[in-house]
Amino acid sequence: MRLRYPTSVKIIQVPCTGRVDIIHLLKSFEDGADGVYVAGCEEGDCHFLTGNLKARKKVNYVKKVLESLGTEPDRVAMYNMSAAQGPRFAEIAREFTAKIKELGPSPFKGFAAKAA
Repeated sequence: MRLRYPTSVKIIQVPCTGRVDIIHLLKSFEDGADGVYVAGCEEGDCHFLTGNLKARKKVNYVKKVLESLGTEPDRVAMYNMSAAQGPRFAEIAREFTAKIKELGPSPFKGFAAKAA
């Protein structure tokens, strides 16, 4: 099955979403991402027991950080799905991309280049 999702979606695989750190999410914005979402296991079905719950807490923290910086917290999100839900992954990718397009470019785009 060939899944169709926007070419702007960059997939970074990790063994568990619990390994995604707050700094990784924030660095993505600094590096030019307009939005970031984490796709993890269904709640209660994490191979590493609580990794997806830890990831959700980190995503929620980054939402608060973005809001405190004066930008939309909806630029970061967490979705839970099983590895067998490829079509659902593609659907979320399309929906999230459309939401980010509505928000427009990230105010942090190119921030690292300006700071250097």
